[in-house]
Amino acid sequence: MIQLLKKLFGTKHAKDIKALKPLIEEINRFELQFQSLSEEQLRAKTAEFKNRLAGGASLDDILCEAFAVVKNACRRLVGTRREVCGHELLWDMVPFDSQLIGGIVLHKGKIAEMATGEGKTLVATMPLYLNALSGNNVHLVTVNDYLARRDSQWMGAVYEYLGLSVGCIQNTMDSEARRQEYGKDITYGTNSEFGFDYLRDNGMSYHPGALVQRGYHYAIVDEVDSILIDEARTPLIISGPVPVSSHQYFELKPGVEALVRRQKELCNRMVQEAKELLEKEIRRMRSTSFTRCITVCLSTSS
Repeated sequence: MIQLLKKLFGTKHAKDIKALKPLIEEINRFELQFQSLSEEQLRAKTAEFKNRLAGGASLDDILCEAFAVVKNACRRLVGTRREVCGHELLWDMVPFDSQLIGGIVLHKGKIAEMATGEGKTLVATMPLYLNALSGNNVHLVTVNDYLARRDSQWMGAVYEYLGLSVGCIQNTMDSEARRQEYGKDITYGTNSEFGFDYLRDNGMSYHPGALVQRGYHYAIVDEVDSILIDEARTPLIISGPVPVSSHQYFELKPGVEALVRRQKELCNRMVQEAKELLEKEIRRMRSTSFTRCITVCLSTSS
């Protein structure tokens, strides 16, 4: 019966893909137009998009054009070489329609399931570029330091071609280096490094200048089943000594105890006053009722 219904009405997956087809067609139309632009004109699109966003446009308003710019940049990079993790790689990637679909799905905050070899690394470039245009830091969360470094250097060819900066968080970095990497438009890193930096910023930093992260706007999680299910079973715990012993506990304890004591006294006094007022009101009501009763009785007697 279920199979029959699927044949008659189609699956949800098929319906979702069908709904995205008009966007894919529009992206490809824009990309065809952009092929006639010079390199300077194509790169100028990044500044144009930022101005449009500042003028009130939404990310969805420029999605098709932004994706087309990334696709065209990939086309222009074909045949170029780039050093990635000590190895020279030849760029030979231009997004297929299936990868455009994956990019749109990721931009909308949904899960895109893609098999190994379908180009997930390239898929992420389009929604990352689009969301970075807002001026907020965007993150790519992956499973280990090597992949974070490799993908940031590899896909950095696209971002840098279009005028955006890309950074990468590594386990051995100190706070200043991390702050610089978070200052880039797009930052790659592992879930544990992002998580520990969050804990340090929100639990161990004593002044704004010590913070390394700069907000949380948009993130893509690679291997989401592994990171949000398997890795999430191990909690992130961080601790460390304070740089200088300030003896704040002993200094603040008397004040806190005095505050608690005065608070308790105030609450007890308010409760006592309320109790006295309530008893006074009850006596008044009883007296009034008794007086009315006598009045009624006298009136009846007379």
